[in-house]
Amino acid sequence: MAAGVLIEVDITDLTSALARLGGLDNVDTEPLMSDIGARLEFSTRERILSTKTAPDGTPWAPNLAGTSTLMQSGQHLLGSIAWTASATETEVGASWEFAHVHQNGAVINAKNAKFLSFVVGGRHVSKKSVTIPARPFVGISAEDEAKIDRLAIKFVEGKLGGGQ
Repeated sequence: MAAGVLIEVDITDLTSALARLGGLDNVDTEPLMSDIGARLEFSTRERILSTKTAPDGTPWAPNLAGTSTLMQSGQHLLGSIAWTASATETEVGASWEFAHVHQNGAVINAKNAKFLSFVVGGRHVSKKSVTIPARPFVGISAEDEAKIDRLAIKFVEGKLGGGQ
């Protein structure tokens, strides 16, 4: 061939791999989903304990007390983080009754009195309402996505007999 492109594909190994792929639909994928759940639980805890950022990398707004963000109630929040997995899905979240307030933000208004009354930094404060900014801690970061990809590749390679 005088001019052009020549692509050569050797499918010797592909043939046996494809034969084994046919059986992947019967493989128990719950171990993979469990590994993914454990990874996401780890990264969720890491956000609360150290990085103080949302899954998209946005830093959380500092709290008014000047303490470590989400740590005043952190033991409740950390203690409620969990995951469940089945062969088809993984769920990760926090069951603490106020977790959604930190994840999504909230406005708290005085109901039974003219003002809300609380202490911030040793000072007594009264307000008609308080806005708690969203500080998303549950979610999938770019690093999580990369690790989930690696977990899935390793899982499939293991089922095909090609991974270490």
